[in-house]
Amino acid sequence: MITATNRRNSPLKFLIWGYIIWSLVPVVIAVVFSFNDGRSRTVWQGFSLRWWFTDPNASVFQNAEMRNAIVNSLVLAFATILLVTPLGIALAIGAQRIRGRSANFVQGLTSTPLITPEIVVGAALLLTFTRLFTAVPLGYVAQLLGNVTFSLASVVVIVRARLVSIGSSFEEAARDLGASRWQAMRFVLVPMLWPSVMASLVVVFATVIDDFVITSFLSAGVSSETVPLRIYSSVRGGASPALNALATLLVLTSFTVLIIGLFGLSAWRKKHGERGGLKAALADVTQIEG
Repeated sequence: MITATNRRNSPLKFLIWGYIIWSLVPVVIAVVFSFNDGRSRTVWQGFSLRWWFTDPNASVFQNAEMRNAIVNSLVLAFATILLVTPLGIALAIGAQRIRGRSANFVQGLTSTPLITPEIVVGAALLLTFTRLFTAVPLGYVAQLLGNVTFSLASVVVIVRARLVSIGSSFEEAARDLGASRWQAMRFVLVPMLWPSVMASLVVVFATVIDDFVITSFLSAGVSSETVPLRIYSSVRGGASPALNALATLLVLTSFTVLIIGLFGLSAWRKKHGERGGLKAALADVTQIEG
């Protein structure tokens, strides 16, 4: 019986591994050629850190435009997280507590940006900032507001999923023991939302750090250029392996934030007497995101 099951599942295993290899091979190639000694992005000419540090004009950390793009991307991503996370938690709790006929309608509206094409959101925000709210200049401020608008729905959906799984019994028990509504929310509900908060941080950071559409619509030129915009302009103008190094840095940054989030969630599980470590934390994040 087990043998038959394994035979039936074997094509699916090949499909899964084929997808994983197909997804990772281009990334691995890009990373490898970021350490190429020559300018070729297809022919290996020896290992070198030329395109990372040593080239005085074209390397990632020596080129002023690339450094500016890196700083802009990081500042935009972390600023978006700082604004989106508390707003998303508040909106999720508020939407979850709405009762009556409007409850489903309001909860559905909070998820609208997730199903709206990003190019539509970017174009609409550009028209909004250039025609209606002209006091908001294009560039960093507009990009921040645009990314907050687009990524807020992700936080709301993730936190609401956690709220549904928690239920209302813990808050009700706290209220029965004498806690006020605010105390029950602050000391009981919000700490239990920590796994969804960590998942939100990872999702929002990954969304903003590699966002191209909204950021490009609301850009004001080189001063507000981010890493994705820099990569796009470099590809069009003739790329060197420094572009691979810049893309590799983007990937490493995203994975670093993911690992930090997993360690934070693992520490939360240990603090609350739950077992599983990093493996269970990764399962929590993937389940919440799904």
